[in-house]
Amino acid sequence: MAARPGGRPEHVLRVMSYNVHDLLDDRAAAARVVRAVAPDVLCLQEVPRRLTTELRLPPFARDCGLHWRRGRLGTGGTAVLTAARVVVHGASRGRLPVRFPDRTRGYAAATVSLPTGGPSRRAVTVVSVHLGLRASERARHAATVLAGLTRLAGLDDRAVIAGDLNEGPGGTAYAMFAEHHPPVSGNAPTFPALDPRTALDVVFAGPGLRVVESAETVVDEGDLVAGSDHRPVWVDLDLGSD
Repeated sequence: MAARPGGRPEHVLRVMSYNVHDLLDDRAAAARVVRAVAPDVLCLQEVPRRLTTELRLPPFARDCGLHWRRGRLGTGGTAVLTAARVVVHGASRGRLPVRFPDRTRGYAAATVSLPTGGPSRRAVTVVSVHLGLRASERARHAATVLAGLTRLAGLDDRAVIAGDLNEGPGGTAYAMFAEHHPPVSGNAPTFPALDPRTALDVVFAGPGLRVVESAETVVDEGDLVAGSDHRPVWVDLDLGSD
């Protein structure tokens, strides 16, 4: 069976979610965190917004060894970056309304597949989300994301939702996502990065995607603290072998 550096087979897709705090912290450290994890798909939250996105996100993507297909309007500071081996079939985005003057929220989605043959060519829709600060708002946001996912993939069993929910497993939005897409990234605290106490960041995956164990990934603790105020989460998903 073919394998890539790190021991992951060719038909395994690594999805990572990372709130990068507008790249206001140590950008080089954040890029080292991403390179250490080596995701195939990176779901970002709190990327620099408005016109600064076009100036600051492409260099960060390059530092991470990943590619951004651009398209900042309406994302609310979210983005999906992909590795060179990933085939991107399409991208979309949407705004999640918030009360003024709160920070804008949104989601970015990409439909991707792997270049190997057989079942692994089946596309997977990955959605990066960043929900609001108010519980009622987050529930509306989750409903909007799920409706958008239905339009994109028909609530496909192979869809992935990843991001910063601003709530943990006891929240309504979390439960709405988990109803059809079980959480697969564990429940380790991710915020604040210096002394994590709350699991705000999570990856959900449809039941058609199997989580696989890969070789241990070592990320420098200093980089985790310096790179952002959130710690990332990631998961390896089996897209099917030949």
